[in-house]
Amino acid sequence: MGYIQITNYKLQITRLDSQKLKSILESLLFVSGEPIGAQKLAKISGIPKNEVEVALAELEKEYQGNRGLRILSSGGSYQLASSPENSQFVNQLVSGELNADLSKSAVETLSIVAYRGPITRVQIEAIRGVNCTYVLRSLLVRGLVERKETTDIRGYLYEISFDFLKYLGIQKAGELPDWETLSKNDKVSELLEFTEKEQ
Repeated sequence: MGYIQITNYKLQITRLDSQKLKSILESLLFVSGEPIGAQKLAKISGIPKNEVEVALAELEKEYQGNRGLRILSSGGSYQLASSPENSQFVNQLVSGELNADLSKSAVETLSIVAYRGPITRVQIEAIRGVNCTYVLRSLLVRGLVERKETTDIRGYLYEISFDFLKYLGIQKAGELPDWETLSKNDKVSELLEFTEKEQ
């Protein structure tokens, strides 16, 4: 009887650990807002990659029910996305944003990308001091910024799009006002270098 109690206790601890891991991964996927690799998730959570992949597979199954979110997976990367069944409502929100003027946060973020790009989301957030996932997504949808994958695990690099240049009537970012001063601010450069080392 005592052995069974010990065994059950161990199983309960394992189950709690599994739930905690899934909770951590869920939060990371939500905050990231971008596809993120299992290797990076493992590094952040301090859990072996194979255990992270098992937990993500379990989360994928859990989200397949009547939920508003889904976990997408491709090439070893994962992303939290809205359910396809709710696309008409999501499209209404997005189209409303496209027709609205740029918010102050969007202008700030776009300026950082324009003067300091190519730049990672983490570096943008280090400069602004707030989460920029939603704002960057909006700018991507509007076609004002573009993103490209990096060869390491830093995620995406953001830069202004050709549509943005055409909209302003310039040929390159170097033609932006005060380019030389704003694109080479020493304090910002030091902050970006520090942020890159921390990633």
